[in-house]
Amino acid sequence: MITSSLKPDSSPANSAKLLQQAEKKAWIVYAKKPFAGPEQILEYLGRYTHRIAISNHRIKSIDNGKVTFTYRDRQHDNELKEMSLSALEFIRRFLLHVLPFRFMKIRYYGFLANICKNKSILLIHRLIGKDMEARIFIEETLQEKVLRVTGKDITLCPNCKIGRMVYLALLPGANTS
Repeated sequence: MITSSLKPDSSPANSAKLLQQAEKKAWIVYAKKPFAGPEQILEYLGRYTHRIAISNHRIKSIDNGKVTFTYRDRQHDNELKEMSLSALEFIRRFLLHVLPFRFMKIRYYGFLANICKNKSILLIHRLIGKDMEARIFIEETLQEKVLRVTGKDITLCPNCKIGRMVYLALLPGANTS
């Protein structure tokens, strides 16, 4: 595993070298027979692929350079416990959940592969008798789409539930990939 070679104090050059080595490897998708039915598999994948590292309600305090949060202790019957870490260690652990640049959590193959997805979907619609060009697409912002699909307003302040969050700018040097 690549992350085991990365130390908290790894230089950007060392990280880039490891990523270049990983890109040269032949990656193989391994799939085995599922233990349950399709509903359980989709539920599992949904939790895995769209989960964040830690949600706001689990962070109890940020004081004097320490972050205190709750977690479930799997070795003690899922008992809810609290842990305090230095802010630096908390951020280091959090960043372990951020995928490196150009890595993707979900890869699509076949007709949904990015290289041919648009052409494939148009062809599929033509073959089944649906006219894609005749469809009217309504322009939606990301916020509107999330609200329509999930019923959640992502512009609503998660703390006070009254104020609105507005995107102003991306800070220089912030790598969100």
